[in-house]
Amino acid sequence: MKIELQDTILTQMGTLADKHGVRLYVVGGYVRDHFIGGDRMDIDFTVVGDALAFAGIVANHFHSKAVVYERFRTALVPVGDYKLEFVGTRKEEYLPESRKPIVTEGTLEDDLRRRDFTVNALAIALNHDNYGEFIDLFGGIADLNKGIIQTPLDPHITFSDDPLRMLRAARFSSRLQFTIPQEIINAIQEMASRITIISQERITDEFLKILATPKPSVGLKILYETGLMEHIFPEVHRLAGVDLVQVGEQEYAHKDVFFHTLQVVDNIALMTDNVWLRFATLMHDIAKPKTKKFIQGTGWSFHGHEEIGARWQKSIFRRMKLPMEHLPYVENIVRLHQRPMVLVDDGVTDSAVRRLAVAAGDSLEDLFTLCRADITTKNPKRAEKYLRNYDKVYQKIVDVRDRDNLRAFQSPVRGEEIMALCLLTPSRAVGYIKTAIEEAILDGIIPNEYDAAREYLLLNKNAWLEEAKELPLGKIKSE
Repeated sequence: MKIELQDTILTQMGTLADKHGVRLYVVGGYVRDHFIGGDRMDIDFTVVGDALAFAGIVANHFHSKAVVYERFRTALVPVGDYKLEFVGTRKEEYLPESRKPIVTEGTLEDDLRRRDFTVNALAIALNHDNYGEFIDLFGGIADLNKGIIQTPLDPHITFSDDPLRMLRAARFSSRLQFTIPQEIINAIQEMASRITIISQERITDEFLKILATPKPSVGLKILYETGLMEHIFPEVHRLAGVDLVQVGEQEYAHKDVFFHTLQVVDNIALMTDNVWLRFATLMHDIAKPKTKKFIQGTGWSFHGHEEIGARWQKSIFRRMKLPMEHLPYVENIVRLHQRPMVLVDDGVTDSAVRRLAVAAGDSLEDLFTLCRADITTKNPKRAEKYLRNYDKVYQKIVDVRDRDNLRAFQSPVRGEEIMALCLLTPSRAVGYIKTAIEEAILDGIIPNEYDAAREYLLLNKNAWLEEAKELPLGKIKSE
């Protein structure tokens, strides 16, 4: 069977391979997506021979530079918008407690056999004498047509060779909306604890890729049902379950927070591709199991779960080796996700509105995206009412924010001037006075204007300086 390839980059690669006496194949995701649709700029090549030497030839030809991973005998060559990755035909094996594979030379069949799933073990020849020849040794096309994730070998062997493939199974199921046969699920359940030998960076990368899929709940549910979630993200694993309380003849149960969270994550995935907003959504009720309490006459309470959940994020980010630059954003979304619903009441003061506008900052729109996604009622009229309320509150906040010039809000009188007017050196008192001015603006005592703020400072500075002496350092904002 011959495949008609449209990308000229593949023709060029075949020509280079012929010129240098190399047998070359395009493999993996590019071939899979050729059959199911979707453009790919990341292309994997298998080289029969020295892959690193051929990557160097490609880099020179396209005036690029090969990024070589000597330990794994692979190389990456950027060519325009393409990322071309080269690997020699090889075998890979992980020892029981190893995070790094032992790599040895092999045949094309060895190379395809070692791949994670049959739908990724497809190849197309690129040399002139067999250009376009399609190679499917493990029934990958049949599995594509059936929509299933299957391993080329016994799943215990495939997952033992690289336990990260268990997460990849969840990711591909989520991305492609393919099912995973029960024997594969059983193998993952039996081997779930082996995921702990994989580096955190690789685990986190796969986890974020699951969150980035069109319907993340598919992959997240697989992680939970196979036991992988308990090892890689115990806080999310603990969201599952329902407690019952018997009061007289009445039973009181709260909704399963895990499955509620999956629904909210899926909702927000329809609204945004922002993976960090999706992550914040996964985290928004993360502390509910910690804070749940049954109050007779009221029902289940999760008081303070948003604040505790926000405080947990630093340790979660560190453990999972997530990029710390996204921590403040996630913390803020988690901390504030309950606040908009409190502002629905018409009697809410402008002070409360200002405070949320300032606290949310540039994340205001994302915060309300989460609030809308968090509407999971099956009653259409009720859902419509909630959406209208959020639209109303959002517009109220935007109006007050723009009217009072609250974007990038801080005291109109800056630290240097406070020090000059109050005869201060840099100290905790400067931060205290700045905070007092900002609080007065947020409370509506003075407008957010320089002259008013300066006058208010001069009027109150002596009292503030005395107060600053009495307060502990931890309660005063540092300048």
